[in-house]
Amino acid sequence: VAQYASDSGNGKTASNNVDECLRSLEELDSLLLRASRNDPDASVKSMKAKVRSAFIALDSLLQTVPSDVLSKGKVIADSYLDREDVVETESSDPDLKQLQSIL
Repeated sequence: VAQYASDSGNGKTASNNVDECLRSLEELDSLLLRASRNDPDASVKSMKAKVRSAFIALDSLLQTVPSDVLSKGKVIADSYLDREDVVETESSDPDLKQLQSIL
């Protein structure tokens, strides 16, 4: 994705967005590890904030891609999605349900 953006002259912006997205995902990974160790500072609220930050950076990155390339990619991605194959997992754990709703 960043390469397409770079080819259209948006390389620096795309690179910054990739860095921000990866940083947010790394921080989320760290929070998940801390949560698995029962760290009270690793709250669902802070995890939501990191997921939100990663989505914002990813959205900004996608906006740097030329619209014709993005449209073609969307058509290809949509062709692989088959909603009938999506299986929802059942869980009674409210924290797990909260995390699943974020994703």
